[in-house]
Amino acid sequence: MSTPKPPKPAKLIIGLFTSQKELFQIITSELSQKFGAIDMVSKCFPFNYTNYYEEEIGSDLLRRMLLFKDLIAQNSLPEIKCTTNTIEKKYSKDGKRKINIDPGYLIHERFVLATGKNYSHRIYLDKGIYADLTLIYQKNSYVSLPWTYPDYKEDIMINFLEEARNKYKFDLQEKNL
Repeated sequence: MSTPKPPKPAKLIIGLFTSQKELFQIITSELSQKFGAIDMVSKCFPFNYTNYYEEEIGSDLLRRMLLFKDLIAQNSLPEIKCTTNTIEKKYSKDGKRKINIDPGYLIHERFVLATGKNYSHRIYLDKGIYADLTLIYQKNSYVSLPWTYPDYKEDIMINFLEEARNKYKFDLQEKNL
């Protein structure tokens, strides 16, 4: 019987959306203090796929994605999500979030988001956090799944994630992994 290999480290990606554009810089700075230097930052683009967050966060939401330089252990996702939940609460007002912070990770085969909500396709990790298999990488592109959030199916997101995947491959080569 062979010994299982430990998983390769992953590339941390954190998505933000808010109606208060000035929060991007503040939260990005706080996230970089917690998780290290940032490799890439996406352009701001509209997050208009649902009005689910309107009462809490506001309308005319903008999204931005952050890619972090340091590779992470895949099993660190629950702790990272708990940290981002704490940051969300810090910037809340009257019990309402002003920004949504969604951490996830990217490896060669897939892109995974962390969530506190259970569902049939989500796997429990730890600390009340589940892994949401959001996209898989097949035939040189990301492929959505029946449950993939609409914004993660968009070209602007797929292009960002493909650039992130190229950076991840470079990082692994640089570390001989």
